[in-house]
Amino acid sequence: MARAGDVERLVLSDDGRFPNSALAVLVYRAVIADASADAFKTLFSRNGWPAQWVGSIFEYHHYHSTAHEVLGVAGGSGKIALGGPQGRVVGVKDGDAVVIPAGVAHKLESSSADFAVVGAYPPGQDWDILTGEPGQREAALANISNVPMPQTDPVRGENGTLPGAWSEG
Repeated sequence: MARAGDVERLVLSDDGRFPNSALAVLVYRAVIADASADAFKTLFSRNGWPAQWVGSIFEYHHYHSTAHEVLGVAGGSGKIALGGPQGRVVGVKDGDAVVIPAGVAHKLESSSADFAVVGAYPPGQDWDILTGEPGQREAALANISNVPMPQTDPVRGENGTLPGAWSEG
């Protein structure tokens, strides 16, 4: 069982359809005890990643070539596929957060009826939605290589896990 504050690191390789990333997906466990959309909005904004939406996760494999993303589970529980059809499925529940590097495919596999997430991005990064279709790859790879490294960790701020984990990536 994951303890509060645990961080899992998942590196997902290019599968030919989805570029994925040498940067690790970071899964933070139990970062907010009484999870809510407002609590995650406040946390992410305080750490330099302004929240942009509250809802769910698309139920098809997709990725962003122009932005890194953090998802905060504000309610319920779910299973998220990371890395495309051959990737990994990770269970999440209220209070967890997942940082997804640009290029990493993700989709909602299943969830409870009350599942809700908050999505946030580093300042100046506008997200696109790509599905790994033929013709997308060349431009996507160029975009991904130009996405700047975030200055802060959306969960733990300037001295959090992300800057060190991604500089090692």
